[in-house]
Amino acid sequence: MRKDLRPRQLPLDLAHGEAFSRDDLVVTPANERAVALVESWPDWPAPVVVLAGPAGSGKTHLSEIWCDCSGATPIEVGTIGPDALAAAEEGPILIDGADMLPRDETGLFHLINTVRVARTNLLMTARSLPAAWGIELPDLFSRLKAATVVEIEAPDDMLLAGVITKLFADRQIAIDPRVVRFLMRRIERSLATARDIVDKLDRAALERKMRITRALAAEVIGIANEAAFD
Repeated sequence: MRKDLRPRQLPLDLAHGEAFSRDDLVVTPANERAVALVESWPDWPAPVVVLAGPAGSGKTHLSEIWCDCSGATPIEVGTIGPDALAAAEEGPILIDGADMLPRDETGLFHLINTVRVARTNLLMTARSLPAAWGIELPDLFSRLKAATVVEIEAPDDMLLAGVITKLFADRQIAIDPRVVRFLMRRIERSLATARDIVDKLDRAALERKMRITRALAAEVIGIANEAAFD
């Protein structure tokens, strides 16, 4: 096998912050219901809303947009104490990853009650619908059944292409649309996978001091697929 003798450099491990403004949001039929709900605040159909979708589906982006417009206080689902209840009396609350463990079910029950009485709002994001969270406290399960639930669907072609282009733009990379189409046909149709591949391509291009081409994309995808089955 011929060795690749092209010069390489070690890429610096720099953080590439994603842009989470409303202008950076890609809206397609896959997420339009979730976007419409977030933008309709404070005229929500219920005080408690659950935004459900797979990893990397855009829940964080939407919750950041909502926090910016509502001034919501983010809290952790693991321990919901007096400070969180006091914040809920004053304004909206965000819980990112409400389906994660450990979870303070009693605290969450009291938080929802506080939100309802104070007429504020609670937005929870999760990878699954509340029925699949494994809730043990019957009163909490009853409260969650009354919440408005909006699901983000699997990414369609428009959303996947838009997100891949955006992820490169966040890194100040103008990507050839042909490379984007090449990636779309070959990677798993999830935004989490798109994010991972963009990161690997950026690193590979920096290491080899070359632009991102379809040939490089094919190689990186092949390496990623091999690693998945190791």
